[in-house]
Amino acid sequence: MSISSGSAWVNKSASGMARYNLFRRVNWGRLGVIAVPGLWLGIFFFIPFLVVFKISLSESAIAVPPYSAMFEWNLEDAYATFKLNFGNYLYLIEDDFYLDAYISSVKIAAVSTFFTLLVGFPIAYLIARSKPSLRVVLLSLVILPFWTSFLLRVYAWMGFLKKNGIVNEFLLSTGIIDQPLIMLQTDFAVYIGIVYTYLPFMILPLYTALEKMDLTLLEAAEDLGSRPYQSFFLITLPLAIPGVIAGCLLVFIPAVGEFVIPALLGGSDTLMIGRVLWDEFFLNRDWPMASAVAIVMLVVLVLPIMLIRNAQGKEEVHS
Repeated sequence: MSISSGSAWVNKSASGMARYNLFRRVNWGRLGVIAVPGLWLGIFFFIPFLVVFKISLSESAIAVPPYSAMFEWNLEDAYATFKLNFGNYLYLIEDDFYLDAYISSVKIAAVSTFFTLLVGFPIAYLIARSKPSLRVVLLSLVILPFWTSFLLRVYAWMGFLKKNGIVNEFLLSTGIIDQPLIMLQTDFAVYIGIVYTYLPFMILPLYTALEKMDLTLLEAAEDLGSRPYQSFFLITLPLAIPGVIAGCLLVFIPAVGEFVIPALLGGSDTLMIGRVLWDEFFLNRDWPMASAVAIVMLVVLVLPIMLIRNAQGKEEVHS
């Protein structure tokens, strides 16, 4: 073998080995971009999730913290024990109270999301079709409630909805009713509080989807003889579906676990899973059961989201 052929063989072997070099194949720029949100999710979501999941598999105890350790060992007696308690999850299935709380939370969140969509879609459509100079003002008015305290806004609704509140005083003065309406501490008040509180989360994704829409499609539909309502259902609404899905998820997910609004505006019979979590953690001090309730609620919320995202991904691939 000549020297030139030997060096060519060495270079070929080196290039072949470089093909399997992990460090050269990694796109460090992309990895650096992904690492920051990945680290954030790992620290503030995945690790707390593991901690809560570990507590859900332990047993309640009169101690600080109020649950038993999963792993115990003693060098003097030369023993080690590892216990997993699935009784908390079995109790969730056996006790109808928790099932009713989940169903009630999903129902209240779904109804609130529906009315939030009904109120938010016209507002988002108005902002998207207004003049560019006016859009900034309208969007600022939508975001303006975030500049005030969440609790103050909920307390303000208590002043509106109580028996001698502004709403009843107005209805009595106009003669529409002859006695005050009971609105506070009812499911009706909870719906109003959730719709008002989460309305910006519905408007902003809808505005983003509607603002990007090509208006020439509506002009073409009008030239072809389409009526305004037909153009809305055949063009505007289908193109706004991504914003509708995003807005509904942004409202529905936090509404399921809402605690403050049902506690302040709802009655004693307003059963929601956020209130159950509070009672288990702070009144009963049963941290394992509360953790199991939280884990099941997370699974109930995450699975539909994953299915929706998977369906959206398939539609984008096919389109």
